[in-house]
Amino acid sequence: MDFPTRGDAGPSANVGGRRAGLNAGDAGHSRHAAASGGKHRGTDAPENFARGFASLGELALNGVQVSARATDLSTGRVLFSVDDHVSMPTASVGKVLLLIEVAARLKDAEFGLATMLERSSTDAVGNSGIWQHLQVSRLSVADLAALVGATSDNLATNVLIRAVGLHAVRARTESLGLSRTALLDLVRNKRGPDDAPQLSVGSAKELTWLFTALARGEIVDAETSGRVIGWLSLNSDLSMVASAFGLDPLTHRESDLGLLMVNKTGTDAGVRAEVGILRGPRAGVTYAVAMLFDDSQLMTRLAALDGMRAVGADLLEYVH
Repeated sequence: MDFPTRGDAGPSANVGGRRAGLNAGDAGHSRHAAASGGKHRGTDAPENFARGFASLGELALNGVQVSARATDLSTGRVLFSVDDHVSMPTASVGKVLLLIEVAARLKDAEFGLATMLERSSTDAVGNSGIWQHLQVSRLSVADLAALVGATSDNLATNVLIRAVGLHAVRARTESLGLSRTALLDLVRNKRGPDDAPQLSVGSAKELTWLFTALARGEIVDAETSGRVIGWLSLNSDLSMVASAFGLDPLTHRESDLGLLMVNKTGTDAGVRAEVGILRGPRAGVTYAVAMLFDDSQLMTRLAALDGMRAVGADLLEYVH
């Protein structure tokens, strides 16, 4: 169940502890099921999920748009959901779709891990990431993917999108059966009227399916899934749901006090989103939480983050 530790993120990973087949009724095909009926806990979900569920409900009553879902990693049982069928802005969460396309392309002899890509002025963008602060102008595909996984690097994202093509990412997304989840555009400092209004969108139902399938090695193939999981395991943003897990943001690729986690977060004005997998001594869960809110008041933002942490505390209690 260990994460790969090689610099290229390794060809294999098994976060779920086993690669069980997916049946029509479990999480693997949940996005094809009837639309969610809104806010509910699973009929047999433990009471320890009441805290996070109540917190999200309180946020919704105060004008925060919330979508969330958590499923048992092994069985696919829905532990709780809040409007999980709704497609929400997810900011950088959509970069996972880019990493899937990049990992799948590595089978192409002309696009290997060591292929060097150079940044250009058209790729330039600020905010998250460290490449913009480095002197080196060329990096390998493997290094760029690691930067996206570790710091959600915007410049590395744009260079990889230019290399593989946004159309290819969209085609791959559609081939996976995702209809409410997409990477819509390049990362931009400002979005004009002719640009996509969001970097990405996604539904909690589809995102939990996607991460469960990645953990089981079922996105494209086991090697592709493993590389994506490996890149995501570098993520240093534990400020949302994962803030409740007590892990070191800078190093959590190995089991720590029985906990193992991968996640991807997204942050934009009025947007907070996270999707991830948490494995503990007792169980494993796949989760997704997205919030859209008026970001003009600090207290509103802090309340949204508190709500995400409350969900994380319930997830921790379930797995540990």
